[in-house]
Amino acid sequence: MTRTATIVLLLAIATSAAPARAQTPAPLTVGSVTASAGEKVSGYIEVPAGVDSATRIPVTVVRGARAGPTLALIAGTHGYETQPIIALQRVRRALDPAALAGTVVLVHIANPPSYFGRTIYYSPVDGKNLNRVYPGRADGTVSERIAFAITREVIEKADYIVDLHAGDGNESLRPYAYWTPLGGDARVDSLQREMILAFGHDLIVVDTTRPKDLASSVYTTNTALLLGKPAITTENGYLGESAEPMIRRNVDGVFRLMRWLREVLRSPETGTWHPAVERAQMVREGALLGYLTDVFGDGRTDIRASFAGEVLYVVATPPMSRGEPLAMIGAPR
Repeated sequence: MTRTATIVLLLAIATSAAPARAQTPAPLTVGSVTASAGEKVSGYIEVPAGVDSATRIPVTVVRGARAGPTLALIAGTHGYETQPIIALQRVRRALDPAALAGTVVLVHIANPPSYFGRTIYYSPVDGKNLNRVYPGRADGTVSERIAFAITREVIEKADYIVDLHAGDGNESLRPYAYWTPLGGDARVDSLQREMILAFGHDLIVVDTTRPKDLASSVYTTNTALLLGKPAITTENGYLGESAEPMIRRNVDGVFRLMRWLREVLRSPETGTWHPAVERAQMVREGALLGYLTDVFGDGRTDIRASFAGEVLYVVATPPMSRGEPLAMIGAPR
């Protein structure tokens, strides 16, 4: 693993006995975009006309040359929050799929009607706030159809989600982020917080009042959380200005997060897991994290760390199915 690359590997998977075919990801399709291993492809999620006009959401899929989880980055939920939109254009240019383990899905402008209509908060088509209508409706107004499309095409296909916001065209905002622990999954709640800190925020707004019903999840990130996926909302930018420091803050935050979320180890087989480390333990490269056996206790498979770092979590109970997480190792920068 290259430790000095400009874009280090995202959420790299390493198992000592994983089959070679597992290291080459199958093609991923998001909307009209299909990216195979080692490809960067841009296109659109088409939102067909319904009770009002159609729209199309520009997206890029960067499919790493090696297998790994999928990180979704969503900008432009509110169309006049321009700094994250510009930032994702730069992220797109910088990402090299040949150096990536895992996938990055970039939603460049989640709300095209608002962006091109230069409106704050609300769509000029249906008067609705996109970040208040999730998970959306296939037969709803355009904002609801956008939310429906992003839920199905992006959130459901991702493992980690960041909804990148800024102060809208009328808001002078200092950077902060939302931590919204729902209390139903301690791992997801904890990873939210760690993602925020990795992104680089020193001010975190804790909101424990978000809805618990997926059918009325309301917010982008809340939809992901209710689907069991760590997700955060960041706020970097103000007044719709193309302010270079705020654009840079979004770009840097994305890459800090990608560097920090270095590794999720997933089980190469179904059987019994025997952990050999504890949470918060520092490990060296090559350290034994645990081993797998079959249900009879035979066929030991060692799982080792592919780089030095801290054990963010480790599964501490024996049952294990193929593809499930075993542990996460983080390498803070």
